[in-house]
Amino acid sequence: MGDALLRPIVRLLYYIYSRRLARDVQSRPRPRHIGIILDGNRRHGRSLGIVEPRAVYGLGADKLDEVLEWCTEFAIPTVTLWVFSTENFRRPAAEVSGILASVEAKLIALARDPKIHRQRVRVRAIGCLTMLPAPLLEAIQAAERATACHDGLELNIAVAYGGRQEITDAVRGLLARFAAEQMTLDEAIAAVTPEAIACHLYTAGLPDPDLIIRTSGEIRLSGFLLWQSVHSEFYFTDVLWPAFRKIDFLRAIRAYQARERRFGC
Repeated sequence: MGDALLRPIVRLLYYIYSRRLARDVQSRPRPRHIGIILDGNRRHGRSLGIVEPRAVYGLGADKLDEVLEWCTEFAIPTVTLWVFSTENFRRPAAEVSGILASVEAKLIALARDPKIHRQRVRVRAIGCLTMLPAPLLEAIQAAERATACHDGLELNIAVAYGGRQEITDAVRGLLARFAAEQMTLDEAIAAVTPEAIACHLYTAGLPDPDLIIRTSGEIRLSGFLLWQSVHSEFYFTDVLWPAFRKIDFLRAIRAYQARERRFGC
């Protein structure tokens, strides 16, 4: 049987399987917060013969539109996407510029996208934002201002983000508060609690992630939401981020739903 005849059959089977997965997922409680580590952009680009960094990471940025549609369809209240780590600054300058330019362009598009406003998506960036160039900071501020009053899906873009850096910044923020309140050393020591530190994390006020997905086959967190992921369920897939499909997303949620969450050791 030739490819021309196989393609419609494959599409039909994909459609049937996707509908079945969707029914399964809709019938059970979904995660309140999903974190996604977007990995595999460069490998996907090479598979298509694309090597220019801005074009490579532009493909990954475009995938965000589909993910937001899926999260809205399945009533996922919060999603956090890790797009650039503090360690990524060590990569070649051309690659860093390409990644940050694609993030900037996407944030500008989100601020202007009528669908974002119809769905009332609220956009926020988290990370050590002082490390970012001024044009990207301006794009972040514009997207946050444009969606600040929205009460739908919470979209967090983790950029210049590192888990250790976040905890360090949280402790610094807590100590600065103690200093402003003129606490004694003994008072400050007594006031250092997990709850107090959590109030100074980049994600303060958001629920911890129930599910963390990593694409591209790597089986590690690499520092993503270190504090917040203590009770998270993890799902690792070999699919490269720009090729991530709805059925991959649904499989991850179904795997989460099949697990017995103990919230302890």
